[in-house]
Amino acid sequence: MTENILVVLFLMMIGIAITYFIMNNVHKKQFKHLESEAKAKAKAIEYEAEHKLHEASVQIQQNEISLERKFQNKDLDITKQRKELELELQSLSKKEHDILKLRENLEKKENVLNDLEHEKKEEIAKSIALLEKSASMTQDEAKKYLLEELKHESKLEFALTVKKYEKEAEQEAKKKANYILSQAVTRYAGEFAGERLMNIINLPSDEHKGRIIGKEGRNIKSLEQLLGVDIIIDETPGVILVSNFNLYRRAIATETIKILVDDGRIHPGRIEEVHAKVESEFEQKILEEGESIVLELGLYPMHEELMRLLGRMRYRASYGQNALAHTLEVAKLAAIMAVEMGGNEKLALRAGLLHDIGKALTQEHGGNHVDLGVDVCKRHNEHPTVINAIYAHHGYEEPDGVESAAVCAADVLSASRPGARREVLESFVKRVKEVEEIALAKRGVLDAYAINAGREIRVFVDAGKVDDATVYLLSKEIAKEIENKVQYPGEIKVNVIREKREIQYAR
Repeated sequence: MTENILVVLFLMMIGIAITYFIMNNVHKKQFKHLESEAKAKAKAIEYEAEHKLHEASVQIQQNEISLERKFQNKDLDITKQRKELELELQSLSKKEHDILKLRENLEKKENVLNDLEHEKKEEIAKSIALLEKSASMTQDEAKKYLLEELKHESKLEFALTVKKYEKEAEQEAKKKANYILSQAVTRYAGEFAGERLMNIINLPSDEHKGRIIGKEGRNIKSLEQLLGVDIIIDETPGVILVSNFNLYRRAIATETIKILVDDGRIHPGRIEEVHAKVESEFEQKILEEGESIVLELGLYPMHEELMRLLGRMRYRASYGQNALAHTLEVAKLAAIMAVEMGGNEKLALRAGLLHDIGKALTQEHGGNHVDLGVDVCKRHNEHPTVINAIYAHHGYEEPDGVESAAVCAADVLSASRPGARREVLESFVKRVKEVEEIALAKRGVLDAYAINAGREIRVFVDAGKVDDATVYLLSKEIAKEIENKVQYPGEIKVNVIREKREIQYAR
């Protein structure tokens, strides 16, 4: 019994020893596994840190290169601006020199005229004395006779002198004006959009014509009443026409009908829903377009209403010329011309951009676009030069500065270039008739003919009633009266012709 107990105890001790040995090995293996995992994680963290450090180093190098390039570009820009400033200073110095030279020439010419006047008085005195001796005339009689002769001679001399100096001034002014206009036109080429009175909508099939018309014409009546346009459905396969003078209304109508055709559901309720959605989208679109134009030209900030009206001008035309295209053309031309004449480029650009802003309001509010434009610009505290440019480009006021004058010149240039505008036949005929009537009303005029599409008028005078001196003065008088009484784009050339013929027959 005792031996069995001892054996059992011995076996238990052996079991405990074996179990301890096994557990100890298991713990050692687990510890080694955990140690390996920890080392692997440490290596991964170390590798990731090195990778991040490398990326940071590369990014720093790239930033250094980018900053160095920006610095070099800024340096080049500063150098370029310095050169441009030097050129402008040289140009101003040259202009100042030319002005001084012109002033000296005028003073010299004035002195010459004074000398001629003095010599003329001396000659008159000598002639009076000679006539008293030779013709037995009294001093008053001789003076009266000479004054009559001198009056005729002086008239011719005066006309020739004025013509000479006027021609010199005109040549100089024309040379400078041509330079400025050529600089403006060659540095800006505006886009020209030819607007039509009808939009064409293509249909997937002729079945859609029936859907647009609707039962008993309900759909087409609803469309025309809601959209405010004429919808023309004829025998032409696959198309319908949308007609209206209002470009904005026509564009909304076209888009509404296209959406309805694509959707396939066309009935009065759906028409109202789509029209409201399209109108809302167009209002947002014209505002975004106005903002885009203002930002592109660098004229921000500008009131939201003015930007909305600018966007709306894309859907406005005058004599077939798109109002927005004309406005951008005038703005850019005016800015270039203002710079050439020493004015404020940004102010001229702003005045040119807003000079016709009233045209966006005329179709809804009626009235004169000049007054409407001035009213809306004053309401939003625009610069006085902008207000003056709006008035001046239609002759309501005189330009008060270089910028307004540049806008007026750019407006005429944009409107009168070939192909820019289409004139109504009646207004053209009326203008030609007015020009001819002005010339025919003058004393000594035999005939007058407007030629070259109303750009020139040829006036034939009676050589027995009109002398050479009067021809020049008559041409000036006719030109001045045309300027005051007739509205026309560009210029009209007045050509007065005096011809004397004597006819004899040998029998």
